[in-house]
Amino acid sequence: MKGKNLFFMRKNCGIPVVSVVIGDECQIIEWVSLSFEMGNDNNKRFDDFKEQTMSAVEQAYELAKSRYAELGVDTDAAMKKLANIKISLHCWQGDDVSGFESASGISDGGILATGNYPGKAQTPEQLRADADVAFKMIPGKHRFSLHAIYLENQGKKVERDAIRPEHFQGWIDWAKANGLGLDFNPTYFSHPKSADGFTISSPDKDIRDFWVRHGIACRKVAEEMGKQLGTSSVVNFWMPDGFKDIPVDRLAPRQRMAESLDKIFAEKIDPKFELDAVESKLFGIGSETYVVGSHEFFMGYAMSRKKLICLDAGHFHPSEGIADKLSSMSLFVDEFLLHVSRPVRWDSDHVVIWNDDLRSIAEELVRNDLLGRTHIGLDFFDATINRIAAWVIGTRSMIKALLAAMLEPLAEMRKWENEGDYTRRLAMLEELKTMPFGAVWDYYCAQHNVPVGTAWIDDVRKYEADVLSQRRG
Repeated sequence: MKGKNLFFMRKNCGIPVVSVVIGDECQIIEWVSLSFEMGNDNNKRFDDFKEQTMSAVEQAYELAKSRYAELGVDTDAAMKKLANIKISLHCWQGDDVSGFESASGISDGGILATGNYPGKAQTPEQLRADADVAFKMIPGKHRFSLHAIYLENQGKKVERDAIRPEHFQGWIDWAKANGLGLDFNPTYFSHPKSADGFTISSPDKDIRDFWVRHGIACRKVAEEMGKQLGTSSVVNFWMPDGFKDIPVDRLAPRQRMAESLDKIFAEKIDPKFELDAVESKLFGIGSETYVVGSHEFFMGYAMSRKKLICLDAGHFHPSEGIADKLSSMSLFVDEFLLHVSRPVRWDSDHVVIWNDDLRSIAEELVRNDLLGRTHIGLDFFDATINRIAAWVIGTRSMIKALLAAMLEPLAEMRKWENEGDYTRRLAMLEELKTMPFGAVWDYYCAQHNVPVGTAWIDDVRKYEADVLSQRRG
């Protein structure tokens, strides 16, 4: 592991005493606060300091590895498996769902980003630069999810039903240069033709047809992304269609939505390049009473049309989690798309953290061997904190949850459960909470040459001072 550029140690930082137990002995590795003026022989002192730190990470990992081995868990195998899991970061966290279609940004559809933290990306180049910084703080190679309003139109008006792959070539070139995959989302909100709350279920045929053409155009964009990048692009269809107050006819809008979706998906596209997902929602701003694309509607549609079902963690009742839905629906649908979010009393899209809800999602994916059938995407937007930090915190939390789930002695726990030994099962689940998971996570980050612990925050702060603070607005 020597020679890795970890940036774990920083200038002018105090490092606490670290106790490392090896065998029956307790070795104390003690570092004191040092001030480095980079230059002369202090560069060597700083490098030596980093090597000491790396040694501590490795020693802590070896101890953790041994502890997990006692439970029959292979930490090396878990990390190797985790490295193949790709998380799709969402572009809209970087600019508060504004996009580049027009200078006015979003205006409807129940989309609301709160806060006004300085440094918001205002151009595609700025957003890509910000995402580059975030990816450097996240272990592994991942993906990036775009909305249709993030096109590069060179200042010219391009209607939603007229978008083409060339409007996203800059994104494709960037993704290819960085080894990323791209996913895509039609934008069925913030448009004059969605102002009354309806798009593909509208009673107005002209409006329905416009949005059908938009959906078709988005699938073609994603297909080209998949062809150029050599990985399937998942296109997620979510529409805000619904009534604020009590409707008389709940059926007709759903009939129209189903018909419109059938038209959008009429052309068969090779799944090697493009996959279609449909996403439900319980309610939204302006559709509190009735949402056309309910969970039951899209569950039935996905099952009957062989589409991916998208489960958004914030699109259900506040006390209803999506983890328990995975095993049930896995019997009837081939693949899932997850939009991992953190709802606080409603679909608030708070930054994802490693809480019980996230742990449950990861555990269900791992325990039921669903990772190969699941596309994991993030969906949150918070403008009260540094937007790059939000990406990093949310993505690292998702990866942490997956790693923790992979470090369970699953075969043993399943055996106890089948034998009715629920006492041992519960005892193990509790003991796992105090296993040395942090040491395995630190080592995983080190292996992927990304900052260990909170060291990444200083890099983000430096970028904020050097770059974000210079942006207007």
